[in-house]
Formats: sequence, C-alpha cells, structure tokens
Amino acid sequence: MSTEEVKAGLDALMSVGVAEIVLSGGNPLLREDIGEIIEYASRRFITTIYDNGSMALKKIDSLYDADFVAISLDSLDEKKNDYMRGVNGAWKKSTEAIEKLHEAGISVGVAPTITQLNLYEMEGFTRYFVEKGLPVWYAVYSHDYEDSLFGIGVRNDELEIVDNTEMVKLCDTLLRMKKERNGIFITDKTLLAVKELFLTGNRKWRCRALQNFVMVNHLGEASGCHLYAPAAQVTELPEVWNSRKFNALRAQYSNCQKCRYVCYLFYSIHRGIYGSIEILQDQLKNARSLFSEMYEPKRIVA
Repeated sequence: MSTEEVKAGLDALMSVGVAEIVLSGGNPLLREDIGEIIEYASRRFITTIYDNGSMALKKIDSLYDADFVAISLDSLDEKKNDYMRGVNGAWKKSTEAIEKLHEAGISVGVAPTITQLNLYEMEGFTRYFVEKGLPVWYAVYSHDYEDSLFGIGVRNDELEIVDNTEMVKLCDTLLRMKKERNGIFITDKTLLAVKELFLTGNRKWRCRALQNFVMVNHLGEASGCHLYAPAAQVTELPEVWNSRKFNALRAQYSNCQKCRYVCYLFYSIHRGIYGSIEILQDQLKNARSLFSEMYEPKRIVA
C-alpha cells in the first residue's frame, strides 16, 4: 500500500469504530514512510508499534508519536534468545533498543513469546524488567495454518508448550505478581482463560473477530484475523461492516477453535464498554503510571 492508501485505510477503520491500532509485521519500521503513518495514526487511535529490535533505534524519531512501542525479546539468555529467534545478534539489538528507547522517554515495553524453551524463566524474566520500570506483555506460541491473510511462521515442535502444569503455574504466578507490582500488561481474566485452556483444554471464550478486532495486511486486505483469507479491502469496511456477508463471517469466526493467540483471546473476552471498564479496573495502577508519563513532554525541540 502507498502512504495515501494506508491513510485511507486508517480513515475507514476509524469510521467503523476502531479505537486502537497495532502496527506489526514482519516489521512496519522497514517502511520509509513509517514516521508519517505513525503520526497520522496517533492523532486518531491509540497506536502501538511492534519491532524485533532491528529497526527501532534507526527510526527513533518516528516513535515519539506512538503511544507504545513493543520490542520482541524472549529470554535473558543471549544464546537462547538468538536460537529461538533464529538470528544471531537479535538479543543485543533488542536489549539495546529497549534501553535506549526507555532512556529517550518513549513508552517502550518488552514483548516475549512464551514457549517450551523459555517457560521456566518467565517469572524471573518478568521480575527483571518490571523492577526496571519496563512493562511486559505476552504472547503464547501458536503456529499458523494455510489459506490465511498472512503468515506469522511455520510450526516448530520444539517451541510448542508441552508442560501444561508449568504453564498453569506461570499463570498463577503472574496473577500473584500483578497484585505486588506494576508493569504486567495482561489482565486477570486473560490469565484465567489461558490457565483454563492449559489445565483442561477448554476455551472459556468465543472468538470476536470482526466484532472486537480486525486484521489488515500490507496489501490493504482485511479479515477477522490473520488465520483466514481476505474478506474485503480495508477501504470497503464502512460499506460491508454490517452486511449479511460479514455477519455470516462473524458467526463462523465465533465457532473457530484454531488458535490460542493471546491478543485475539484478550479482545474476545473483554467486550464492548463493559470490557473496557474491566480492563481499566484490572490495569488501573498501570494506567495511572502510563498516563502520567504520556502527558509529560516527551522531548524538547530547540
């Protein structure tokens, strides 16, 4: 998509009631026009940028306009992190980006993906960063399927969580830690749903794709989530959002059992205005801290 096409897509999303935008990838910071896009998005939405650590420092001036920047980091162990990421030097780039963005006053957080390889260190990993004033929010490893809007990766059995007991224990640990300190960006309701999934295999939620969230790829094609083929162009959403076709897709998505992506789970269990109230109540301490930072001047331009 060109810059103007991206802006038109953002306008369309705003017109159907979207309040928050997450720019992820791949890596959105590879775009030469990313600064203009972030500035445009941040005037209309709560805007979060994901980066794997490779581009954040090169595009740091563009990131001041973002509300949040999430840097992928999976382990405090350099070799393990690089092995999981499949890139030598990934740990050094991510840790440097986290430190420098934090020093620059940008609202940066650490975004680990929980897998079998780092499951046992997540408590210590979380404690390390929140004690430094750096929030942590989580993904749980899940592999993709064919015929999707876009692919995130291929199946890796080495990363698949097989120690369900330890995963349940981690959920309980994070629930306890949340009461003790700020900076753990996952709600109790989400943790309890993940715990139930690993404890019993039961999903306590129905997917709310095309209701509470929508995905858009680099071509401007939109779908309820990235695991399904495109349903419309993003600029067409205002015309088709309440259509019979989209209502049928919502019914299809609500019965989907494919994934355990925490972001989709989160937006599915926290629904509508009551869901927003739940999130605010759960994350009130974090929200107070973040808003105090967000409304301070982020930089002085001479």
